[in-house]
Amino acid sequence: MNRVVHPIEEESYRRLRARLDTSHFPPLTRAVVERVIHSAADLDYATDLVMDEADLEKAHAALHAGAPVVVDVAMVGAGITRRETVCRLRDAESGPGLTRSAHAIRLAHEQVGPGALWVIGNAPTALEELLTLDADPALVIGLPVGFVGAVESKAALRESGLPAVSNVSEKGGSAVAAAALNALLYHPTSAEEKL
Repeated sequence: MNRVVHPIEEESYRRLRARLDTSHFPPLTRAVVERVIHSAADLDYATDLVMDEADLEKAHAALHAGAPVVVDVAMVGAGITRRETVCRLRDAESGPGLTRSAHAIRLAHEQVGPGALWVIGNAPTALEELLTLDADPALVIGLPVGFVGAVESKAALRESGLPAVSNVSEKGGSAVAAAALNALLYHPTSAEEKL
């Protein structure tokens, strides 16, 4: 992917790295940690995020091979650049024991099937619903924000054994979830590295 990095972004990363040594992280983990920190100007994400490099490598390959990207809300989709996303929230309806966000995840799962990358930055109920489905995801970026259900849904994601990026605190949101996906999207593939 040919991506021109603006000088402001370059300077932002220089300042980030001057304040926080990220060199000990494996390459994709470092990319995710730095892009999330950059999106939120919050250095605490360096110790709050939870992910596995091997999972990120598989997800990176799937993403660059064209796997679908599903988002819980349009704001997450708007933050993901250079890639179409699936968001079914407009089509979803709430019902007894079912939020619109959870219904949107069901609809998206019916549409994309297995192997997608799921990016949830807003609704804990969307993440909870995803965990009930046989989604067989390439990766779940589960970073919903909030004081109700966010911590619990992210803990359930980690306990599920699914390949994931999550964090342990209430923090999260659309911008950081999109940033985590963009980190994988922007990171070069092995073929691009040889150029």
